[in-house]
Amino acid sequence: MADDAAAPDGELTTSRADSAGTTDRKASGAVEPESTATDVPETGKPEPAAATEAATATKADAATEADDAEVEDADSDDADSDAAEADAADAATDAEESAPARAPMSHVKIALIAGLVAVVALAGLTGWLGFQAYQAQQTQDLRSLYLQVGRQGALNLTTIGYENAEADVQRILDSATGTFYDDFQRRAEPFVEVVKQAQSTSEGTIAEAGLESFSDNEAQVLVAVTVRTSNAGAPDQAPRAWRMRISVEKVGDEAKVSNVEFVP
Repeated sequence: MADDAAAPDGELTTSRADSAGTTDRKASGAVEPESTATDVPETGKPEPAAATEAATATKADAATEADDAEVEDADSDDADSDAAEADAADAATDAEESAPARAPMSHVKIALIAGLVAVVALAGLTGWLGFQAYQAQQTQDLRSLYLQVGRQGALNLTTIGYENAEADVQRILDSATGTFYDDFQRRAEPFVEVVKQAQSTSEGTIAEAGLESFSDNEAQVLVAVTVRTSNAGAPDQAPRAWRMRISVEKVGDEAKVSNVEFVP
């Protein structure tokens, strides 16, 4: 304060003004900022780094908006698909409900169907039984044919007279086939001469005959024959019993003797 008193008026005024200015600056607390490299120039254009950040942010916003649009489209498609399925289900339900219910079959129609089924079944059974009967008849006819040919073959071989020797031999050849036919044909002429010279007469009688085995093409027939023989030197001979195995072979619709064996 002594200084203030001693100082001239002008200096005192100046000193006070400076002091007041300093006091005002302290009270306001304002500090002038220091300039930095990031300050925006007076022209208003952003620096390169700021521009890059702004562009990146813009692209990110655009991508987010695109993703949101795709999600919305997918949700819209799903909703449309669900709606279409629901409409189809409703249409099917409506069609089923609108379709008229089938009327139950009448008793007459049921009886008619049952009758038709019974007729078809009966026809099938009749056909099967008929076929079985036909096969059985065919087998029986074949057995009878084989047995008859075997019996007749044995009679032809054991019934020969010198007065009709050629006809008797021819009858044997007519009922023969195969190797038996060939062998007997070679011996037919000498055999006829012997019968005539001896004035031999033989007559056979079938005692028993039966099938030993048979198939569709051939059979074996066992025949028991009783033979009475006479000739010029011995008119009264005792009957003899022969047993023969006669092979019969199917030839077309006929059967003929293919071999003859004498068995004990």
